[in-house]
Order: sequence, then C-alpha cells, then structure tokens
Amino acid sequence: MIGISDIEGAAERIAGHIVRTPTVRSPGLGELLGAPVTAKLELLQRTGSFKVRGATAKLLSLGAAERAAGVVAVSGGNHGIAFATMAAELEVKATLVMPRSAPARAVRLAAAAGATVRLTDAMDEAFALTERLRDEGLTLVHPFDDPLVVAGQGTVGLEFAEDAGELTDVLVSIGGGGLIAGVAAALTARRPGVRVWGVETEGAEAMSAALAAGGPVPVPLSSIVSTLSAPSVSRLTYEHVAALVTEVLVVPDREAVRGSLEFAEHAKLWTEPAAGCLLPAARQVLERVGEGARLGLVVCGGNASPADMAVWTRRFGLIPGTEDLS
Repeated sequence: MIGISDIEGAAERIAGHIVRTPTVRSPGLGELLGAPVTAKLELLQRTGSFKVRGATAKLLSLGAAERAAGVVAVSGGNHGIAFATMAAELEVKATLVMPRSAPARAVRLAAAAGATVRLTDAMDEAFALTERLRDEGLTLVHPFDDPLVVAGQGTVGLEFAEDAGELTDVLVSIGGGGLIAGVAAALTARRPGVRVWGVETEGAEAMSAALAAGGPVPVPLSSIVSTLSAPSVSRLTYEHVAALVTEVLVVPDREAVRGSLEFAEHAKLWTEPAAGCLLPAARQVLERVGEGARLGLVVCGGNASPADMAVWTRRFGLIPGTEDLS
C-alpha cells in the first residue's frame, strides 16, 4: 500500500515541474447540488490534467541506462499528453501507444511534443503492444500500475487535504484507478474521517467489475469517455480502492456530458466528461449521506475540445433542437 511518506516524497521530487493547482469553494455548484462544494482544479494543471504528476514522478526515477533506452506508455488521452510533454522536457526518447478512439487533439499534442505515436484499433490492443515494446527494452511508464505513479497522483490528495476547509465526502473519477488510489491514501492519512467515493461511466467499469469479482478482471469498453476506459484495473489500484474507498458509483455517458455542461454553466469551468461525471455522482452521494454533507470534487481534467462537446451534446440531445436523429 502507498503510504503518506511515499506521497510526501513524490511531492518534493515533482514540485519544480508541476503546478500546485487551486482549491476553491464553488457557490454555483453548491447552489446546484444543495450542499457546500469545494473543487480541486486539476484541469488547470500542466497539460490539462492531473496525469503530469505521476508521469513526472516516474520519469524522474529513471537511471542513465533506462533514459538511454527510452520509455513507452499507453494512453487514451491525458496520460499520453503528460508523458510526451515531460519526456521531452527531461530529454528522454518516448514512444506512445494509443487507440484510434483517443481524442485527435491528444494524439496531435503528444506527437508535437516529440513522442513517436503508434495507433491501434482498440485499447486492449494498445496495452498488448505496449507490453511487447517493454519486453524489447523500453521502460514502461504505466498510467496507473506503478507505485511511483500512484504516489505522484496522490499529491493531488495531499494538496486537497492541506488547502480545503471542512469536507465530509470527496469524489474522484476512476479509469485505471491511479488517481483515486493515491488520493484515498493521502486523505486517509491527513483527513481520516472523510469518505472517498469513486466514479465510473457505463461501459468503462473496470473498478466496479474488480470489486464484484474480488480482483482485477478484463472488461468490455463502450463508453465515449476514452480517458476513463482502462481494459482492467491493476492489483495495486484495486487493493487501495477495496480498502479505502466507500463505494464506486457508475453514471451514464449522457449524464457525464451533462455534468460537463453544468460545470460550465454553474462553475465557469471547461471540463471533460471524465470530470463531468462527478456531478451526477455527487447527487447519488447526497441521497445516501443526507444532510450535513460538505463535498469535495477532484476536477481531474479539461482536455475535451469544443468539437468533441458539440458532437456529444448533439448525440445525447442535451441542447434543445440538437437531438441526433441519424
């Protein structure tokens, strides 16, 4: 298990490379949800998401031989942008494997940073190719199955614990589980009375399936939210969630996109659906815990393009007159 000393050590190592993002009260979201809301704004992080924290922690740990051989990563979007950006900054040759479903913007940014980008037809194929490249001698910078990466992501929770006021419940999105594992470890140490809730989208339910099965299992992927679409969680992240997280909630893609629109309208924040899913989940949390809740939201990223949002709002009919009738 990742301990608070691991997270504190990661915070010291990456401090010169990342932004200590704001933690703010949101009156607009509080009015929308009917409970006080404090948001940790990781969408203002370098590269637009929290992912740069874990990627930097891992890359800084490399020895000379590993740096010379190069590194490889697999990503549905945000990890790839962060990995490519930081590898370039630290002068490490990077290869990135992405599914063709990954946002075009993420592919473009990773390539522009200097990474060699290899595309596969599906996410499970991307993970398989990455494993083969690791076997050929590249060092894997895994998006979540690495203690150094989890400790790096845990610095989000460390800052949240230090900067937020009173909280009862914190919501964190789940893809492979690296963020929630690190945040839960930090909050358990620094805010032991706070409940941590995970959030997945339908069709990207790797952690829910793992909890039901008693360990990681492969899952079919159909969610539009590619940044949450891991084909399975890892033993490392599963064990942290099983031990430290109150419950994992699942919301439909449509409600995740609606949540992004609500973030824009009520909090003036441009979020991707991987963060938008927090708002429908927050409503579920409030139904469960009742009065007196004080919510914390880890707003994990903002890397959706206007074109992406236009497609999704039409698809789900979220703006009157834009229903997709095709």
